[in-house]
Amino acid sequence: MLDELDEIRGWLDAAERVTVLTGAGVSTPSGIPDFRGPNGLWTKDPSAAAMFDIERYRADADVRRRAWLNRRDHPAWTAQPNDAHLAFVALERSGRLRALLTQNIDGLHQSAGNDPDSVVELHGTLFDSVCLDCGHRVPMPQVLARVDAGEADPACLACGGIQRSATIAFGQSLDPDVVETAVRAASDCDVFLAAGTSLQVNPAAGLCQVAVRAGARLVVANGSPTPYDSVADAVLRGDLTTVLPALLT
Repeated sequence: MLDELDEIRGWLDAAERVTVLTGAGVSTPSGIPDFRGPNGLWTKDPSAAAMFDIERYRADADVRRRAWLNRRDHPAWTAQPNDAHLAFVALERSGRLRALLTQNIDGLHQSAGNDPDSVVELHGTLFDSVCLDCGHRVPMPQVLARVDAGEADPACLACGGIQRSATIAFGQSLDPDVVETAVRAASDCDVFLAAGTSLQVNPAAGLCQVAVRAGARLVVANGSPTPYDSVADAVLRGDLTTVLPALLT
């Protein structure tokens, strides 16, 4: 492992542009549960998946009420960045970070110190609320204050429509501009590092192939096998709070 880490670190040190893709495995050490892992939200309670399905959410007020309580109590409000997040800050400060593409909605990359302009939130953010009818967007704490005041399913104040977090639910498409930005970053790097992601959800996972086709080295760092391990130049297992600082700081 040490020899392999040294070789990969050599690739990263020599790279002028490193594009990073992060997933839930980067944030789980900070207490943010994933969905499908051994301690995942859906693993423990399969019925919770309804909160993340856009059609179920639109149709069922009980699902919405449960979702608002889930947002109010989400660990992202108190979570702190871990050493994996700090490693990406060090990469950015070295001047080699092309872009930090993340599937996470918890804002921990920005809290750790990454420039918000360098972070591309593929699946949106928990920190805003958006109306599904008129698109009106407000900071999430404003809506959660209404939940705490007794509104179980707070309607949009602009049009009376249904609100939810500004995150991508199953059944929704990613923002085309966000996808375009991510594809450009994957196409324009020397090394593409996928960390803490199972690489099973597209279009995020497909960015690995975009990078490989453009000539970049692909490094996958994840706790379990991914569909892209076979095409990666290197695959690393282990605790990301140890592996990533060893690579990037």
